[in-house]
Amino acid sequence: MWKIRVGAVLILIFGLSVGYFVFSSEKSDSNFAFKYGLDLAGGTHLIYRADTSSVAEEDIRESMSALRDVIERRVNLFGVSEPIVQVERGGRLAGVIEERLLVELPGITNTAEAVRLIGETPVLEFRLLRKDVDLPEDPIEVNKLDADSIFLPAELTGRYLERASLSFGQGSSGLSNEAIVVLEFNSEGAELFGKITRENVGEVLAIFLDGVPISTPVIQSEITGGSATITGNFAPEEGRELVRNLNFGALPLPIELISTQSIGASLGGEALERGIFSGIVGLIGVAIFMALWYRVPGLVAVVSLSIYIAIMLAIFKIVPVTLTAAGVAGFILSIGLAVDANVLIFERMKEELKEGKGTQDSIKDGFKRAWFSIRDGNSSSIITAIILFWLGTSLIKGFALTFGIGVIVSMVSAITVSRTFLYALGNYKNRGIVRALFGSGLYK
Repeated sequence: MWKIRVGAVLILIFGLSVGYFVFSSEKSDSNFAFKYGLDLAGGTHLIYRADTSSVAEEDIRESMSALRDVIERRVNLFGVSEPIVQVERGGRLAGVIEERLLVELPGITNTAEAVRLIGETPVLEFRLLRKDVDLPEDPIEVNKLDADSIFLPAELTGRYLERASLSFGQGSSGLSNEAIVVLEFNSEGAELFGKITRENVGEVLAIFLDGVPISTPVIQSEITGGSATITGNFAPEEGRELVRNLNFGALPLPIELISTQSIGASLGGEALERGIFSGIVGLIGVAIFMALWYRVPGLVAVVSLSIYIAIMLAIFKIVPVTLTAAGVAGFILSIGLAVDANVLIFERMKEELKEGKGTQDSIKDGFKRAWFSIRDGNSSSIITAIILFWLGTSLIKGFALTFGIGVIVSMVSAITVSRTFLYALGNYKNRGIVRALFGSGLYK
């Protein structure tokens, strides 16, 4: 018995320590502060339309995935907390499915600032000159030409770019100290670049940036190694800016901003306060009911539930889990399931007590008989959470994640914390004491 009581004391100390960690780290400027989503922290929601007209149907999905990765990497460079960048297919417009990019930036409520974070990231692409067209020698006249009519896509775009760097040497202008931008492609891009140069020796392979030809070199021979140079008569500062933007991520597809929405921090704060308030009111109501109806086991359930909540909040901080309004709802719902497990256990205990068993035997048999119902009920909830997280949108995923974690933790706390505390209360033989302390509802 003393081992059980020591275990109960250790669990209580653990719960208090976790609770202290949760609230102390939130008050200080800690790395373990809660992460809030756009709907709670406020921020900016942007929708971009991607131009996939020059991409083959079978390559659209891969190109959109690359676009998402590039934008996400660029946003992360500015330290935006928990940005969400995802791809979405819009409805059919004139028989065409619109490809969209959704960007959520929590904490950024200035729309202009949010657009700046996404930035004017250049669209880099290579195009081959049509064989029946002659380019004018004047670069200005080249820029006046209809690029789409005289150049053919070469399938090599910024999605294959690994890095860009700036060097100085003799460029197309003949100057000995001209700024040259050196491009290094990844393995896939290097193979594609080698194939293009091998099959088009003597042809013009123009380098386009944001739809404008900035260099029109002639392929002299096959180029291996995955390296290319841009010599566009750049000033040093222009070259450095171009390298910086390309390293941020050259977009594989052109994008157009079509919608912006700013959610104020006050609106998000109000939603968070209401969620917390409703959770506290619900928790107090459950605690009062459990204490009045189940007496001592009910008080044990309240203590177990408090430890469960502290553990859940600690998990949210350590993982960390980005809390949204839907996520908070999933967490509150999981609290109800944690109480449900205790109710099943206590009802089984009541049946054992009615048969005249002592408290220790009733606790043991009550947990044993209730376990199968708890296991089956929680297993179905966990399966549901996994399916929602796998197939749902970002909003549904937030709910599924907190709900799934809550179900698992509640199941563990019900069969360990509650049982340990009940065992620690002792083995009472007196029927009057048993009825007074362990009876429930109208049971005497």
